[in-house]
Amino acid sequence: MNLADIQGGFHAMLATSASGAGVPDGPGRAVYLNNYRAQLVGCLEESYPLLRAFIGDEAFLRAAASHISRRRPHAWTIDAYADDFCDTLEAIFPDNPDLHELAWIEHALGLAFVGPDFAPVAAEALAAIDWDNASLQLTPTLHLRPATTNAADLWFALRDGGSPESEMLAAAGGLLVWRRGFISCLRALDSTEYAALAQLQHDGSFVGLCALLVERLGEEQGIISAGAMLADWLGSELITGVDHE
Repeated sequence: MNLADIQGGFHAMLATSASGAGVPDGPGRAVYLNNYRAQLVGCLEESYPLLRAFIGDEAFLRAAASHISRRRPHAWTIDAYADDFCDTLEAIFPDNPDLHELAWIEHALGLAFVGPDFAPVAAEALAAIDWDNASLQLTPTLHLRPATTNAADLWFALRDGGSPESEMLAAAGGLLVWRRGFISCLRALDSTEYAALAQLQHDGSFVGLCALLVERLGEEQGIISAGAMLADWLGSELITGVDHE
């Protein structure tokens, strides 16, 4: 048996707890297994502190144990182990979209914080833009998903030490996460703004954005809303570039 075989057997033992992986049974084996699992649980606890506070330590540890049994570490850094936890939550809590969305928020905020730096579009550059042919570039720290619960309100309340109750939204909307300067930001979106940002994320076309809003809101209100949304997105530093098609 060479070194690669020994290392492979040891890794298999850690990942599956299986006997006969070339690692003898005994107290030493248990120490390594406990240390391996404790590090992975610690990663999840650090990545999802508000989810843990919301569902309680016991439920969170059960979810973490299930995740460890389902997913092996897949990257060179242990921080990346938290990436797939939302998938596990959807599998073991299929009827709790509030948990799925709250976990997504925490993960997206973390990703946004370590995302690449891009300067927002400068105000003086706006006058020279040909809006009929403009293609808008969204910040690479932007993360977007549909929402069916008040998960954004849950996150803000938990952050401030509250004990909130989850609720289904009267109408589906969206969740937006991005980084502004050195601060990761969260915003709940209505269905129209969510659709508008999703459209812009898809192809960047300002004309396409206007067409979507006109179709949803009518010509006059659609054009007004396009201008208002664009002004808000520019002020929020969501737009980092403008190309011309």
